[in-house]
Amino acid sequence: MHFWELFITALLPVLKVLLLTGLGTFLALERFDILREDSRKRLNTMVFFVFTPALVYGNLSDTITFKSMLMLWYMPINALLTFIIGTALGWLLIKITKTPHKLQGLVLGCCSSGNLGNLPLIIVPSLCKDSNNAFGEVEVCYRNAMAYASLSMAIGTIYIWTYTYNLVRVYSCKNSNVCQVDGSTENQLSAPKSDPEDISKCSTGQFIAAGDKRESNDRVCQLDIESTMQDGKEKVAEKKKIMEHLRTIAEKLNLKKVLTPSTIATAIGLIVGITPPFRKALVGDSAPLQVIQDSAFMIGDAAIPMMTLLLGANLLKGLKGSGVQLGLIVGIIVVKYIALPILGVGIVKGAAHFGLINHNPLYQFVLLLQYAVPPAVAISTITQLFGAGVGECSLIMLSTYVVATVSLTLWSTFFMWLVR
Repeated sequence: MHFWELFITALLPVLKVLLLTGLGTFLALERFDILREDSRKRLNTMVFFVFTPALVYGNLSDTITFKSMLMLWYMPINALLTFIIGTALGWLLIKITKTPHKLQGLVLGCCSSGNLGNLPLIIVPSLCKDSNNAFGEVEVCYRNAMAYASLSMAIGTIYIWTYTYNLVRVYSCKNSNVCQVDGSTENQLSAPKSDPEDISKCSTGQFIAAGDKRESNDRVCQLDIESTMQDGKEKVAEKKKIMEHLRTIAEKLNLKKVLTPSTIATAIGLIVGITPPFRKALVGDSAPLQVIQDSAFMIGDAAIPMMTLLLGANLLKGLKGSGVQLGLIVGIIVVKYIALPILGVGIVKGAAHFGLINHNPLYQFVLLLQYAVPPAVAISTITQLFGAGVGECSLIMLSTYVVATVSLTLWSTFFMWLVR
């Protein structure tokens, strides 16, 4: 395919995203007020708990097998590299632009996390629908594209709510008084002290007669019993200490956020896909429980348009967002759309050269695309949780997603040329 053919092929999916996003913004205007605040919350809840899990489960269970899992082992590492490199570049941006303390967590979050779910789910399968696509037969390409994009979404969800969430939390707590470590945990974890009553009983010497051996033996037995009870208390206290440590680690990692419906659906989809008895029962035209699989696909089909409409409605806040220095927005755009994709090309092609990944063009395209996507939409939710740059986040998200319409088209064109 010539460059202009590749460009048109890459442009069409981005235009679909742009049109649906624009429609979402249009419906959220006060003049029409269809996607008002309460409506967005309800739709977002439906997308989060129903549509997206059904989409992820259906595509993973239908396309992922044990053999394909072995082939896709590099994708979680590749996604993690995008987060780590983005964090390093974001830290340099903070130092160069002298970003205010309250916005440092926001900048690191925007630079580190990418939209690894919504956009790949729209762009990659849409590329396969073109009969002149660079990835082979339409049906096979589409099925594999949905599997790769669904797995990318699941991985991205886990990393965002473990890595990025805690990154923003640390910087928000360090630069403000909103988050303070509660000292009660530390007090509970301190070593148990001796009971004053036990000390007083030992010091008074409760003997009837100094020479009475019976009383002396009873006292020895009493001391042995108290010593045994004290050892038991110490063991219980040690177990409590371990449980408190585990509870503290779980709270810091925010495991409730990690175990989102999409993550749970990913686990179920992978289990069904790689386990032959489950796969025979649920997947395929002759499967006795095929109706469950078909229902999941029907519900999941609503996820992509709903997510894109909500994205456009939420970006409307950026038009009313508070002022952010232009240099900071430009810096984030340079990190996300220039520096990261260039480094991504070197990493993915290097991995292919050393045989770490197979030479499947579609698979390599998805890996490359993970370096070129705009910031994750979940960043706005995370900043709201900590109250760190909420208004500035809306403006940054609006700016980066507007630029992404051109950037994604150009990078997608180049990536298709590179992997074919």
